[in-house]
Amino acid sequence: MIIKQNINEYTVEELITIKEEALKNAREAVEKHLLQNGEYNYCGFAWTNIYGIKGNTKLGRRMKAAGFEKDYTGAYSIWNPSQSYTQCMYTKEIGAHAAAATFRKAGFVSDANSRPD
Repeated sequence: MIIKQNINEYTVEELITIKEEALKNAREAVEKHLLQNGEYNYCGFAWTNIYGIKGNTKLGRRMKAAGFEKDYTGAYSIWNPSQSYTQCMYTKEIGAHAAAATFRKAGFVSDANSRPD
């Protein structure tokens, strides 16, 4: 993954690569967790948000072209970044945290969120 000092310099292709790596890291984290612990805990949802990027900026338009979508709060949001079919909220949180860490490594303001079902 290419890491730039200024997130505004990322191209659409680089944003796609960052997103793919974040999703891959989320899937791997969830698979590892499921192998070690199985599915437990209660049902819920988890997602990763990227904050502080306006949609009408050059970077915002590139994010949209790269497949990122805004949620009702104005953050770019990826629901269930691990794409796991488990219902365990804790397991999905692990994936969301792994994705957020990848986005932070690339210089974005990102965190994981969740809510029970």
